[in-house]
Amino acid sequence: MTTRLEEHYDKVVVPNLLKQFGYANKHQIPRLKKIVVNMGIGEAIADSKKLDAALSEMTAITGQKPLVIKAKKSVANFKLRQGMRIGCKVTLRRVRMYEFLDRLVTIALPRVRDFRGVDAKSFDGRGNFAMGLKEQLVFPEIEYDKVDEIRGMDIVVCTSASTNPEAKALLEGFNMPFGE
Repeated sequence: MTTRLEEHYDKVVVPNLLKQFGYANKHQIPRLKKIVVNMGIGEAIADSKKLDAALSEMTAITGQKPLVIKAKKSVANFKLRQGMRIGCKVTLRRVRMYEFLDRLVTIALPRVRDFRGVDAKSFDGRGNFAMGLKEQLVFPEIEYDKVDEIRGMDIVVCTSASTNPEAKALLEGFNMPFGE
């Protein structure tokens, strides 16, 4: 089963990248490897119900059960002990990755208030793109009435591109709305 975005990649993005960068081999063409969605819940130290709510919201957004992240070290200033549950993350690959990226670009990002595009400087130099959302309400899977608290999330798109311009061209092929 292929998604709409996978077909778009094969039919439109690959020929454009081939023409733009002049690759010698089709395996050199950058592609998406994975998307990691991370949600840190600092309030989970005091109230574990907040983490449970975040887990259910992330499951609804990504369609996959999140992995609970535990503290690696104890930090006295934060009242944090090693092993406490403080966040959750999901690694999306293949079909779910393409479906999530499609919903992110077409539905969620246009619903962000005062949206002027994602920052084009958010690449790490190795072809990975990171962005943050201030609230989970931009996803249509989240019902506004059932939300106890607004939480943000980090989204990292990992590509096989070796440079930032290649990764940016790949994401522009998927209609990622880059700002100035």
